[in-house]
Amino acid sequence: MQKIKEVIVVEGKDDTKRLAQAVNADTFETNGSALSAANIEQLKQLQQTRGLIVFTDPDFNGERLRKMISQAIPGVKHAFIKRSQGIPEVSGGSLGVEHATPEVIQQALAHLYTQETEPHAATITASDIRAAGLANGAQAKQRRQRLGELLGIGYGNGKQLLKRLNLFRISKARFDEAVAQLLTEEQHESETRNR
Repeated sequence: MQKIKEVIVVEGKDDTKRLAQAVNADTFETNGSALSAANIEQLKQLQQTRGLIVFTDPDFNGERLRKMISQAIPGVKHAFIKRSQGIPEVSGGSLGVEHATPEVIQQALAHLYTQETEPHAATITASDIRAAGLANGAQAKQRRQRLGELLGIGYGNGKQLLKRLNLFRISKARFDEAVAQLLTEEQHESETRNR
């Protein structure tokens, strides 16, 4: 079983149990989407001594927690799962890392993104987002969600997506490839429906 040197930040004990089935790692449980000043200080210390991987649920609260940690602690790493990979087997449960398979968790941890601490020129602009149909229109939300899955960076509204694309230094070429794949998928779905 792979040993992870960094401490993995998760939301709860069920996430820790599921991670233990996939990798050998220490976790820091936030116990929900609220972080105290003491939690932030502990996480800062862990980032300095071991490094952190933020691995929160692919939902609103998980994204909120990820954003709070990113703003308070520069240079943390991020692991993402798709929303479809965190759906509980029993209906009525909440979306989360605890429902991902060990293979999905291993893959997410093998493809980490590191938050940049140095400012850099944006490679993707708001006009790129609009031109790709990711900011306005009936399908914009679904397109942003799928693009986040294709790039492995999670979901965000138009402004959040733009910030995240540049934060994780997604190249314009990689962005264009993902948008092209998204359009191909949409065209295929449309053709399938019209048959």
